[in-house]
Amino acid sequence: MRYIYMILIILFTAVALIFTIQNSAPVALSFLSAKATLSVSVLVILVYLLGMLTGGSVLMLVRSLFKGARKKSPQKSDAKPA
Repeated sequence: MRYIYMILIILFTAVALIFTIQNSAPVALSFLSAKATLSVSVLVILVYLLGMLTGGSVLMLVRSLFKGARKKSPQKSDAKPA
């Protein structure tokens, strides 16, 4: 299964790189009072990297929450009450 994920990641990255190479036109970007002009390719790469960073952070957070919930849950004991 790990190899399937690696192949999917490589294919998605290849598609993203092909898209960025073919779309190199400049784009005006504004957020609140900040303004910047970037090429579409740079913008797509930055958004892709930001998504990888935030996705990995969310995954780690969810995993740690589940591990913490398992530790706090009451354990079933094999002892029978009298």
